[in-house]
Amino acid sequence: MALSRSARLGTLAAAAASFLVIAASSAPSPGADGIGDSYFPQLGNGGFDARHYALDVAYDPGSGRLDGRTTISARATRSLTSFDLDLQKLDVTRIEVNGRRAAFTREGDEIRITPRGVLPRGRDFTVTVTYGGVPEPLGGPIVFGSQYGWMKTADGVFVACEPNAASTWFPSSDHPSDKATYDIRIKAPKGLTAVSNGRLVSAYDEGGRTVTHWRESRPMATYLATATIGRFDVRTGRTPSGIPIYVAIDPSLESGENVDVYAVTAEATDYWSQIFGPYPFEETGAIVDDMPEAGFSLEVQSKPAYSAVRNETTIVHELAHQWFGDSVSVERWKDIWLNEGFATYAQWLWAEHKGTRSAHDSFLAAYNARPAESAFWQIQVADPQRDTMFASAVYQRGAMALQALRERIGDTAFFRLLPAWTRLHRYGNANTGDFVRLAEQVSGRQLDDVFQKWIYSTGKPVL
Repeated sequence: MALSRSARLGTLAAAAASFLVIAASSAPSPGADGIGDSYFPQLGNGGFDARHYALDVAYDPGSGRLDGRTTISARATRSLTSFDLDLQKLDVTRIEVNGRRAAFTREGDEIRITPRGVLPRGRDFTVTVTYGGVPEPLGGPIVFGSQYGWMKTADGVFVACEPNAASTWFPSSDHPSDKATYDIRIKAPKGLTAVSNGRLVSAYDEGGRTVTHWRESRPMATYLATATIGRFDVRTGRTPSGIPIYVAIDPSLESGENVDVYAVTAEATDYWSQIFGPYPFEETGAIVDDMPEAGFSLEVQSKPAYSAVRNETTIVHELAHQWFGDSVSVERWKDIWLNEGFATYAQWLWAEHKGTRSAHDSFLAAYNARPAESAFWQIQVADPQRDTMFASAVYQRGAMALQALRERIGDTAFFRLLPAWTRLHRYGNANTGDFVRLAEQVSGRQLDDVFQKWIYSTGKPVL
């Protein structure tokens, strides 16, 4: 069909406008200094996608000094004249981009890096940062009022970084939406053991130090990385189903409540693999250190970190996070209930599995334990706010939401939903809306009222 002259002119004008839009969007520009998370606006960085971290760190427990060299392999998602990395307090001495020295400036926890030439959109590049200093743990109300991050111990360091402390010990795009694989090499004095994520590649002595190389070949959020160092008794083997297991326990600790950390870890890993889908990582395990100042445990990828010998309930909670939080990570921190509500519900499933209490009875106990006027009911679980993102409501009411969902859609649909969720978003990121849509798809039911009642509203719901 032939076009009239006016139509041809209109088409040309539209094409020209489209070209200008595309040209403007692809024009070289600086990357953003954050990904726009409402809780942590400057965490993560825009303009590139981190693909792999090669971390080389040397730690002196006596002085507390860390010297590091981090190489990040990334891909530009737009044409970049400069880009940012997150690094808190440590001193940077040199930065190279694609092997060439690059200029940089510091403003707070942001490093702005200017390579010698534009990094074209879609092009892979490397950035290497040499740095050092004495890392400082973070504190405040976010993590139960506890210190977190890089925490000095009597014989080394305990490293547990959720939500924003990975950048206290290595430069990064420090947000769970930018996951990458890792090689982590740790130099520590001979006689100490360095434990990290994934599988142990090698360990050898170099002068008065031992160099330990760990590799996490599955995508990992920055806050799940660890470089815990100390004196440990190490036990390795395989779970009954054949999954490699590595458990390191500080020998100064006494077993709490007669818990066999190795045995519970092996049993729970295998059981969750039946309920939640195949285990997502190459190795399971535990790091059990003596760190009384840290009143928490963390779902460190492949090896949850415990600041003391914890009970069986805590162990099964942290192992459930390997699916809910580690493999499937939050898109934004406001969706934290997708981690903590699910891991808390896993504790209820474990009690049900062991025959000690049904998940329904656990639900009723949590519901009845708090009167309507309790502040517990005033937190909106789907957006709990930064300083209360780890409030008990996120854990307990999040778990209540899952039990309410289970009772609405029935066991058949519910236990199809959980592995469908971990399969669909394996090694990726997801949000609350994604889960609601999948629940409706799997069950064939409209479920707005369930989620409105339990995670989008405040006040104690009427049963």
